[in-house]
Amino acid sequence: MLRILKLATSFSKESDPADGDLSSESKTKTNPSDDDERRLASGHSPTLTPQRSVSASMNNDNVTSANENDSSRESVSIKGGRTNSAPEVPLLPDGNIDFDALYEDPNENELLVESQGSVVKHLISQVKIGMDLTKVVLPTFILERRSLLEMYADCFAHPDVFLKAAELETPRDRMVQIVRWYLSSFHASRKSAVAKKPYNPILGEVFQCWWNLENDSDQPGSAEINKDGPIPWCNNNQLVFIAEQVSHHPPISAFYAEHPCKKVSLCAHVWTKSKFLGLSIGVHNIGCGTVRLLDRKEEYISSFPNGYGRSILTVPWIELGGSTSIKCPQTGYYCNIEFLTKPFYGGKKHRISGEIFAPKDKKPFLTITGEWNGSMEAKWTEGSTESFVDTRRLPIIKKRVRRIEEQSENESRKIWKEVTLGLKYNNVDQATNAKIYIEQKQRDEAQARKEKNETWEPRFFYEEDGAWHYKNPLEKRMNVQITRPPTSSS
Repeated sequence: MLRILKLATSFSKESDPADGDLSSESKTKTNPSDDDERRLASGHSPTLTPQRSVSASMNNDNVTSANENDSSRESVSIKGGRTNSAPEVPLLPDGNIDFDALYEDPNENELLVESQGSVVKHLISQVKIGMDLTKVVLPTFILERRSLLEMYADCFAHPDVFLKAAELETPRDRMVQIVRWYLSSFHASRKSAVAKKPYNPILGEVFQCWWNLENDSDQPGSAEINKDGPIPWCNNNQLVFIAEQVSHHPPISAFYAEHPCKKVSLCAHVWTKSKFLGLSIGVHNIGCGTVRLLDRKEEYISSFPNGYGRSILTVPWIELGGSTSIKCPQTGYYCNIEFLTKPFYGGKKHRISGEIFAPKDKKPFLTITGEWNGSMEAKWTEGSTESFVDTRRLPIIKKRVRRIEEQSENESRKIWKEVTLGLKYNNVDQATNAKIYIEQKQRDEAQARKEKNETWEPRFFYEEDGAWHYKNPLEKRMNVQITRPPTSSS
């Protein structure tokens, strides 16, 4: 749950823009251009001005999806910083830049840290081993072209695997299926061979998307629009997802997903703590995710592995590490999982080992080994072995997102579109200027609230006893009560 976990892929957390802390990039970068200064003064974010070049065609679809290979867009060329040639920028029929296409383009620019060595060395000179990186901003060039909230959505890249547990008859089979989905959920967030971090969401930022599922359209009520759900234009046979940045102190993201026809939901929250470890950065993921199978009145509560950004001076790469668990209080089934970090000498990357236990048993009935971004094998108590899941062969079902032109001002893709444009074409200065604008706006809004003695209130989630919950979940709308036993042993 975790894309949640994907969180792990974000190998360090940016400082809170509302803190007013200076980053290494803001201390060393050149001033914005005169045009950018005028745009900032007038309340507009700085933009890249493309040079027209090629042809045009049209796309009237109001939804974007990486399932669709849309070549019917006008394009322009833009100076891309380090590149000699001018790559083409997609345009909409009205001549504006098609930012949706930039987000849907799966290709990441592999701008190596080695080429920005002076910036990284300057950053490292300001930190000490074990130092909390919450208030240290990493340079713009290591950012990935999406918000952390969108990254969490990618843990549902296999919605069929996620929803299948609701169809299984025994609690044992359901636990095994939940573990299968959990272990297959981490790999889809990695779009780049080089480790990059997603945008640090601003307070109140929202991301929403959905997935269309095949072969289920004949379910009763599946075509009905779910007006009371998280995304009121989706129907009951779509898996929908909504995430919100609910806090900056500490930085907490909350997200919720549901499929009404299957009567399955998930609610999760994640708080990250980052530390400098010398040649790597560690991210401790605090929080949990809960899958609810409403027909079974069962919950599956999971924790998340830690993330590590290794080799930060050369070619950074991500690995997951630490102990996690998945427990079902209602049935007593549970699973313990170890994400194994690579030894300094020898050994393999991305290894996992897991054990699934029946209620009150001391020995597992199923043992799982392999790689979380590759093939995993299951060994049953009676000695038989089989493939548990192979993430390289699982088909990815792409999420669908409303076009930016229809999004609210606080939705992720709209907030970060200018930064995304700069990063896509290696124009680091332009991306940095746009990022600084977003951060300054966040500071200004925080200061205004402080002067008015106002407290920020999340729109979609509320906090109770240290956990964050969606305000109008499926179980509430369906009047389903799920109770937990007073104690649950593992």
